[in-house]
Amino acid sequence: MTTCYFVSDLHGSAHRYRKMFERLLSEPPDALFMGGDLLPHGRNPEFVSEYLLPEFAKAKKALQDRYPEVFLIFGNDDGRWGEPAIIEGAMKALWHYIPNHKISWRNCPVCGYAYVPPTPFRLKDWDRFDVSQYVDPGCLSPMEGFYSVPVPDNQKRFATIQKDLDHLTAGEDLERAIFLFHTPPYQTSLDCISTRARAIDGVPMDLHAGSIAVKRLIEIRQPLVTLHGHIHESARVSGSWQQRIGRTCAFTAAHDGPELALVRFSPEHPETATRELL
Repeated sequence: MTTCYFVSDLHGSAHRYRKMFERLLSEPPDALFMGGDLLPHGRNPEFVSEYLLPEFAKAKKALQDRYPEVFLIFGNDDGRWGEPAIIEGAMKALWHYIPNHKISWRNCPVCGYAYVPPTPFRLKDWDRFDVSQYVDPGCLSPMEGFYSVPVPDNQKRFATIQKDLDHLTAGEDLERAIFLFHTPPYQTSLDCISTRARAIDGVPMDLHAGSIAVKRLIEIRQPLVTLHGHIHESARVSGSWQQRIGRTCAFTAAHDGPELALVRFSPEHPETATRELL
């Protein structure tokens, strides 16, 4: 049976990465999925070249033909300034970098998508309007904030997650598809933020921070598995790290404690997935 690991929101934590590599080496899976927010907070151009590249290269040398296929995307906290080193790792066959991209693996289409609906944070490299130009109270539009790489104004203004996903999945049979998202789907157990009463200028904040477009895709197209991160406290607040949406099994590996949350699943039997804190 095929074994997959899923991690997300490591944010450059030495402890989380150490635990990930320890498990990778002791019990190598067939595939490792990394769901974004991989880099330390703030601009740290050396992290990929001085840590991720050599550590994955070391793992590949140690595991030889047992080295897993690695699929990764960035998240909203990862500046695109880090992409050249990530692309270098892909060219060295250490991983597949798949934002807004799909590839085939063991008869499963694997689709990556990194953008999230508008956040309160100023870095906008991976922020995008969801299904319209609506922005939740307390959040900043993609037209505001800053980008670490040049982005055309018309893309900031008119691009949406909905349009991206329509283009990414056009004509695809998603029955066996595995989606690697950073954002969770809207109004699920995977996108719950703190339940404390919060309001901006008297307007209550939505206690769900996921994507309507992602939720629609799952409900209508019913992929096999969807993987999510972004909202660290969601599993604690909702009491669940997984949700069944029709036939689709959706999991989050985001976690608001110091541990690494490791989701283990099999494409043959995704309903038997487990999650442990390391």
